[in-house]
Amino acid sequence: MSPGPAATATVPPAATVPPAPAVTVPPVVRVPPPPAVTRAADAGRWAVLDTEAGHEQVVFCQDPASGLRAIIAIHSTALGPALGGTRFRAYPDEESALRDVLRLSRGMSYKNALAGLDLGGGKAVIIGDPATHRSEALLRAFGRFVQSLSGRYITACDVGTSSEDMDVVARESSYVTGRTAEHGGSGDSGVLTALGVLQGILVSAEEVWGSDDLTGRRIGVEGVGKVGRRLVRHLVEHGATVVVHDVDPRAAARARGLVRGAAIEVAADRESFLAAGLDVYAPCALGGTVTEHLAATLAAEIVCGGANNQLASPEAGRILADRRILYAPDYLVNAGGVIQVADEFAGYDRARARARALRIRDTAREVFRLASQRGVTPAAAADLLAEQRIASIGALGRIHLAG
Repeated sequence: MSPGPAATATVPPAATVPPAPAVTVPPVVRVPPPPAVTRAADAGRWAVLDTEAGHEQVVFCQDPASGLRAIIAIHSTALGPALGGTRFRAYPDEESALRDVLRLSRGMSYKNALAGLDLGGGKAVIIGDPATHRSEALLRAFGRFVQSLSGRYITACDVGTSSEDMDVVARESSYVTGRTAEHGGSGDSGVLTALGVLQGILVSAEEVWGSDDLTGRRIGVEGVGKVGRRLVRHLVEHGATVVVHDVDPRAAARARGLVRGAAIEVAADRESFLAAGLDVYAPCALGGTVTEHLAATLAAEIVCGGANNQLASPEAGRILADRRILYAPDYLVNAGGVIQVADEFAGYDRARARARALRIRDTAREVFRLASQRGVTPAAAADLLAEQRIASIGALGRIHLAG
């Protein structure tokens, strides 16, 4: 989703995020606030930036020798250095890439706040097809741009990048997480992302059906990449019948083969997938899949998945609420990945990170409770909780520390 300005209502003291231990981050060089945009080259970029106002810094990166074209967006450092992954994608043009990175970086501010992390929100995109443009030189050039921000932005893997890629980026930058276990990291962040989404589905089931028992429930997972395929395994273990769809038929086939003899169906196309009598729709591919049309026609009673920015518009969320379809805010339930990579700052401890990801279930309960109490959508309630924490903890920066 693309969190917008929240309602101005004051959240009562009871509506607080469960306490979390402070995150120790790499040393950050404190510098004066930079100008909002570095090298904004044309009016088209300014128009996009004006539409997505509120970012602290946007950096356009280019290295002709390696072919690197990238954008780093820092939305907020109110809670700490901005942490967010690097997406590697063949965008149709630079404006599309800019819109995506601005939307994603804002989402990271809300995600990190609601997860109880002492981290702000940022994101990066590399423009190009990772299958043909990825190279050691390109990744290392990107790492040098990350390093040039002196710790204001910390990167990690995302769609199109891997932990192995982060190992290469880290050869040029100190501000990289989500690395391989061989290099002291936590490995693929999809592990805890999928676990967190499962918690969201379980608590949503409690909210809608009065029980988190998924036995016999039909759950549709759209997109079975590194998060979706792990979610499929979790759902089968909880007794659900899983229907999968992916634009890559090979990915769908691999998902079907995850668990021998399991109840996994592969839909022939998206139309048949959505018509498969789903109880839960779990979008785990790219964002924007919940359009106003889909929200008005979807038969499922719950929408809860791992994709970022699932709602194509705020109106889509309102339509879901009007139809009494429960939407579990994406940046709430898919925070397991950022929890996992943030844990590396203190020396990765799998049990500690897993325990924090399981707390997504408690936060989701609080979001649903607040939504019911205030008569707002779960998306609006999640925004309120995130913004409360950003405002209250961010304000501590006004207290001068000597030395």
